[in-house]
Amino acid sequence: MTSLPSPFLFRYAFPVERLDALPRSGKKLLDLPAECALENPSALLGRAQPFGELRVAWNDGGFGVSATVAGKKVPLAANLRQPAEADGLQVWIDTRNTQSIHRAGRYCHHFCLLPAASGSGKIGATVIQMPIARAREETPFADAGRIRTRADATGDGYRLEAWFPAETLHGFDPEASPRLGFYYMLRDAELGEQHLTVGPEFPFAHDPSLWSTLELVG
Repeated sequence: MTSLPSPFLFRYAFPVERLDALPRSGKKLLDLPAECALENPSALLGRAQPFGELRVAWNDGGFGVSATVAGKKVPLAANLRQPAEADGLQVWIDTRNTQSIHRAGRYCHHFCLLPAASGSGKIGATVIQMPIARAREETPFADAGRIRTRADATGDGYRLEAWFPAETLHGFDPEASPRLGFYYMLRDAELGEQHLTVGPEFPFAHDPSLWSTLELVG
């Protein structure tokens, strides 16, 4: 008899705070407070302590996400030629939260947010949108130049931030559709992988029914 991972047995919905000050000006991009942290249901599997913390927020102008990775001892493994295999954060966003389908539609997006060393101990960030395999409809690709990113080195890791303006997320309409389908994966060559819920034993990369829900509140 095959047992299913605990996170597979539930549909998760997370409230997301509205912060009208985003994106911030000056040297800060998001600087999201602790109350924006996203819980990690994969802990139900008894896995090791998560090495990263994800925070999310929104307003009418767009959607922001940050990831802080801690515990690193070796340099980043940057690979822009294979973004889905590189160190960094990958997010899947469905602006219509259509969790009843197993193949992505035109409102489903996949972005890779990648940190890379830029000299003098500093790091930069790059965002790359990826096609979703087996999609039944193609998603209009965003103008990546409009997505704002930031990366900062920390004592034992790094912090990544990205602000997705509304026009870069096809179908983003918080008033008419205040629930987003969402999934994330943190990948690190040294620390491993961290998933929002189910892991690589399930096809989360192209099956929106495996994603969770973000409820845009406030």
